Amino acid sequence: MKIRPAQKADAASLAALSIEVWVGTYLKRGVNSFFAEFALSEFTTARFEALLQDGQDLLMVSENEEGIDGYIRLAEDRIAPVDGLSDLEIVTFYVQPRHQGKGVGSALLNIAIDYTREKGRQSIWLTTNSENTTAIDFYLAKGFEQVGVTDFRIGDQAYPNHVLVLNTSP
Repeated sequence: MKIRPAQKADAASLAALSIEVWVGTYLKRGVNSFFAEFALSEFTTARFEALLQDGQDLLMVSENEEGIDGYIRLAEDRIAPVDGLSDLEIVTFYVQPRHQGKGVGSALLNIAIDYTREKGRQSIWLTTNSENTTAIDFYLAKGFEQVGVTDFRIGDQAYPNHVLVLNTSP
């Protein structure tokens, strides 16, 4: 496993990985057009190319001998849905299911923690679907605490998400 900054050439791989993880995690009973349209419009090569070109966010990938198997994206100046949190958010944190439990997520999270400390922040936060027990269990095991609930919105639909925070003070 190699952890490195994402490059523009990774955009298509990041889009494909995102679709795989998102569909596999959230669409348990079939794929309808509402969710398909969201995933196909949200996770595109062009969006990742623009994100990487912009350079505002930190986007790190885990790469094995065949390709990218996970990534983490951090953004600054984010308004947290709960008062008192830092402005540093883990926007996206995806690891292919077949690579979970192999240290990929832990390695990527360690990069995020180091980055948080380098930026002088005392904590980092994220949201995750309230039904995504695999992710929630991972975060809690890594020291995150649930500090609230917010909604993830797709159009006029709302889905409850846990707000989790990790204190990164040494």
